[in-house]
Amino acid sequence: MEYAASLREKLPPALQGVGFRRLMAKLDYLNDEQKAKVKAAFEFGAARHSGQQRASGKPYISHPVAVAEIIASMHLDVESVCAAILHDVIEDTGTSSKEISDVFGEEVAIIVEGVSKLDQLSFTTRGDAQVESFRKMMLAMVEDIRVILVKLADRLHNMRTLSALKPEKRVRIARETLEIYAPIANRLGINWLKVELEEFGFRNAYPFRARVIDAAIKKAEGNQRQFIKRMSDRLDKQLMEAGIQTRIVGRKKHLYSIYQKMARKKLPLSEIVDVYGMRIVVDSADNCYRALGIIHQLYKPMPGRFKDYIAIPRVNGYQSLHTTLFGPTGIPVEMQIRTEDMHQVAESGVAAHFNYKAADPAVVSPQTRARDWLASISEMQASTNSEEFMENVKVDLFPDKVYVFTPTGEILRLPRGATCVDFAYAVHTDVGNRCVSARIDRHLQPLRTQLKNGQTVEIITAKNAQPNPNWVNFVVSAKARHSIRHYLKNLRRDESIELGRRMLVEALRAQGKSLRGIPKKQMNDLLQRFQLAKPVDLFEQLGLGKRVAPLVAQLLLSGDGGSAEPGQDHMPKITIAGSEGLVVGYARCCHPIPGDEVLGYVSSERGLVIHRNICGNLAHYAKKPGNWLAVEWEQDIDGEFSVELKVEMPNRPGALAEVASRIADAGTSIAQVSVSEDDEDYAEMTFIVLVRDRIHLAKVLRSIRSVPDLKRVARSCA
Repeated sequence: MEYAASLREKLPPALQGVGFRRLMAKLDYLNDEQKAKVKAAFEFGAARHSGQQRASGKPYISHPVAVAEIIASMHLDVESVCAAILHDVIEDTGTSSKEISDVFGEEVAIIVEGVSKLDQLSFTTRGDAQVESFRKMMLAMVEDIRVILVKLADRLHNMRTLSALKPEKRVRIARETLEIYAPIANRLGINWLKVELEEFGFRNAYPFRARVIDAAIKKAEGNQRQFIKRMSDRLDKQLMEAGIQTRIVGRKKHLYSIYQKMARKKLPLSEIVDVYGMRIVVDSADNCYRALGIIHQLYKPMPGRFKDYIAIPRVNGYQSLHTTLFGPTGIPVEMQIRTEDMHQVAESGVAAHFNYKAADPAVVSPQTRARDWLASISEMQASTNSEEFMENVKVDLFPDKVYVFTPTGEILRLPRGATCVDFAYAVHTDVGNRCVSARIDRHLQPLRTQLKNGQTVEIITAKNAQPNPNWVNFVVSAKARHSIRHYLKNLRRDESIELGRRMLVEALRAQGKSLRGIPKKQMNDLLQRFQLAKPVDLFEQLGLGKRVAPLVAQLLLSGDGGSAEPGQDHMPKITIAGSEGLVVGYARCCHPIPGDEVLGYVSSERGLVIHRNICGNLAHYAKKPGNWLAVEWEQDIDGEFSVELKVEMPNRPGALAEVASRIADAGTSIAQVSVSEDDEDYAEMTFIVLVRDRIHLAKVLRSIRSVPDLKRVARSCA
């Protein structure tokens, strides 16, 4: 460390030892060489931050040293401690990442650079900027989990010193902490860090509410402490007699947790049952269950309040037995029973037994779970936009789990409200994509059935099955939603490519040419003009409505790059088969059916939308004549199409049932019905019915007209 020795002389005496002795006292788990590296990092950072002050007036170097002290309390590696000391030098002093890498190594430089990028994120706006910032933060976690650990420590020290800032800035930072950073600490299982972030966040974001709850708890605290001590002494005696080595600690639930429960369940403070509790730490998992039996003999358990997180750990690796007892005065007391190892994991999560280079993922459960989660984030970010990505990740950051079993007895954790489809995707993406039905506890159930704790679920698949777009409306897990959307995007691409190719073939045929007859050079010239790599990219744009087929055909044939839109006389007709899927839609304003005269409107959002040529919305779209295509129905289409009918009848009992019966007699189904009774004498009924074509529609209309007292029935059109 010759560099550090030469640097020492440049440090002002006032900076020597600013919080540094306290930091070094916590580094007893490092060897002498590693401690020397930390000292060099301190001297480097102090020199670079020389002359800078915090809002409190203290030398700036006191902040990174305090962050390093938090990192040291988690027993993270020497690279993490050095990175904590240096985490602001890139942003605040103009030091380059290369300088840090040259002196302290590439690992330290990567962490510092990652934290610096996170420091530049802004969560002050609600739009794309916020969700993109959130996305970058999560991806920084994927690259190296130490980046987010240093960032969380940085945020914690900032929260501890928040009083130096103006009130409006305190509120903004506090809310950001509650919404973003505390949930991440919770997801990584670092309980003490989550609790402290939430406490500071709550007291600064909602100071009045915090004071009211705090005062109410302190008012009742004296009596509570007395009976908690009596319970503790009695339990300690009984457990010792049973030969169970134990450590019993009374605890008080923190303010933000109480506030959340009050808000979530809409309960007054007096009805929050687990404000006070006890934690019993024993030496083995077997003794956890033995201790539970003894405790239940001494104090009656509250029904429905027992949870076994040892057999079924939480998603962040947390393990404990939870039970709520009626205490000596009848006041409910929550009890947690765990081993020392479980306690360390419960408090430190992913940072428990942290040894970044040597940790065995098969052994260190919280790290394994965290890295599995981060791996799923990495997969997800590749194919979603920022807003969708944030929505998916927040599902995992705010979990409320249900536990179900596979037929082989494996436990799967799913969000509360999860369905059979969520379960299928949790098993494997291919299982989700091909699922057709499910058995819950050996009974067939619809795929949209919500799952309950303890159920055994078996998914039935079919080789040619594919996801239904409607699944997105009821799945709740991030993986299921992402997988369905990803599949449908790919499916839409395949369909749009096929439709675009057909549209171009039709457009060329109208000019007496074929796609195969187009010289390769002309196609390549057009692709280059459109900045596209392959013909399939052009077909996709045509199918999605981003380009108009007749114009593309004209450009291909002219070879001169002309840009004039073709007139309607030259518009080729596209044949609609009724089975094009996602890239062809039927307008809800006029409900076209086979046999109607129709036009197609190409839209970048919805692909090709079919309208009746008497649709009232044609005038609205007239400003974009280049987006219209002539279309016609294929002969003998096999399918059902929705059509809207308006029925006006005297307002009498049974009228709706009578019309519905006539519709059923005509061999069709009612998709939707509504009744308007603005007139006292007459009721207007609106039916959306499914018909095959205009002939079938005529049959339905004749059947409705046979209803006595019918005033009018007509097909609707915008």
